[in-house]
Amino acid sequence: MNKDMRYITFALGKGRLAKKTLELLEEIGITCEEMKDKDTRKLIFVNEELKLKFFLAKGPDVPTYVEYGAADIGVVGKDTLLEEGRRAYEVLDLGFGKCRMCVCGPESAGELLKHHEMIRVASKYPRIAKDYFYNKKHQTVDIIKLNGSVELGPMVGLSDVIVDIVETGSTLKENGLVVLEEICPLSARMIVNQVSMKMEADRIKDLIKKLKEQIAK
Repeated sequence: MNKDMRYITFALGKGRLAKKTLELLEEIGITCEEMKDKDTRKLIFVNEELKLKFFLAKGPDVPTYVEYGAADIGVVGKDTLLEEGRRAYEVLDLGFGKCRMCVCGPESAGELLKHHEMIRVASKYPRIAKDYFYNKKHQTVDIIKLNGSVELGPMVGLSDVIVDIVETGSTLKENGLVVLEEICPLSARMIVNQVSMKMEADRIKDLIKKLKEQIAK
């Protein structure tokens, strides 16, 4: 590798997404041994040979790092991309972390959705909720942002319905809630900084091509 080559930096959403992304990168021959040390206090990990850097970030921060060029490439859930609304190229659906963004609530709330009533919607994703109700359903609603267990909203009378991610639906079921409407499917996506895409076109396109082929296997 050319020693003057600049590093390409990856920002990975902490947790399961990062783990799955690193597994996928290993399958195409990109490893980062430093990251495997469970006790490390390091924040940035380097593969000197391939001139790659990796760091872990909270999901909602990943698109910010990418938009501002602090990372060339990011991996994050589609829900975060929709909610954060940052400028970056979405280049690849990585196919894992699959779930759905849904409107959920007690079955009785289904009627409120049909009649375009003024209802209260609790969500960790106010932007997605607003876009769905205002722009797709043309329904005026009161959106309440919550950071924790949104299922509580309808249970304690804070909201009529919630907008949240549904994987298996078991949490909903346990709390007497159901999926009332599906907003969109979600999964892990790879995003690229707009300038990096031009400056490092060959290296990044080559990486995307290899990942695409691996995912298709």
